[in-house]
Amino acid sequence: MSSENVTVRKRKRGFFSEIRTNGALFLMLVPGAIVLLINNYLPMFGVVIAFKRYRLFNNFFDSVIRSEFVGFDNFAFFFKSPYAFNITRNTILYNLVFIALDLIVPVALAIALNELRNKRGSKTYQSLMFLPYFLSWIVVSYLAYSFLSMDKGFINTTFLSMFGLDPVNWYSETKAWPFILTFFHMWKYTGYNIVVYIASIAGIDSEYFEAASLDGASKWQQIRHITLPLLQPIMIIMTLLAVGRIFNADFGLFYNVTKNSGSIASVTDVIDTYVYKALRNSNNMGMTAAAGLYQAVVGCITVFTANMVVRKIDKDKALF
Repeated sequence: MSSENVTVRKRKRGFFSEIRTNGALFLMLVPGAIVLLINNYLPMFGVVIAFKRYRLFNNFFDSVIRSEFVGFDNFAFFFKSPYAFNITRNTILYNLVFIALDLIVPVALAIALNELRNKRGSKTYQSLMFLPYFLSWIVVSYLAYSFLSMDKGFINTTFLSMFGLDPVNWYSETKAWPFILTFFHMWKYTGYNIVVYIASIAGIDSEYFEAASLDGASKWQQIRHITLPLLQPIMIIMTLLAVGRIFNADFGLFYNVTKNSGSIASVTDVIDTYVYKALRNSNNMGMTAAAGLYQAVVGCITVFTANMVVRKIDKDKALF
């Protein structure tokens, strides 16, 4: 008997032995595995809708099976749409800005909060910045409206009138909305990202800083040569996860905060809002499924490519 066969048998015995030894733990894993299967894998059957002219019959499964197979016609319809390039461009550009700012701003604020001597004040600031994360986009949209409303908005009635300027109809000003959407994205998510980076900073051994301080290193030198290098793994992981969603937009931000205003659609429409509007107006489920599959496939390719680049540079910092 060859050594390879012996090794394979040992591995098999090891696997079944592991089940016998930790049977209770594997049993506890079963409910979670079933939920994962039901929520994440069974719905993938619906991917076939992207390749069919979906028609409603007796039930969902019957409709999927009996609907006419049209191949890539739904994808062609999406890409031939006059809005395809515009919404794809908006989705990518907004996400690139969000990825950059979600990396730079939270890291800088997390380091600043960590360096505060008044730890009670640091916790207070951290909690105040974390609070917007728990607000729904519906609430945020009304908050935005209270500032941007033409008649009663704070900016028009108080700020602009103070300087004798005419009120602005913000919901038709296309040039302003890239900055407005970026502001509300950062306002909502910065606090959450700060918590992630503060937790990582707290895990750094204090002996590094003590040794650096004894050697005469300034605070900036400690941040540059200790904090930032040790934060690199979590920074890379967060960036890779964000890159994987580069073709997905935050629907609540782009639909609710903008009040679905058609006047600014050229700079606020993204793939997610386009799919929703197309499904609502045309009831073309095949085309919307094709757009969703396009997002998923390209996002998967993007995150694998980004991870491969990271592995080439530093294998230990790759996501997988």
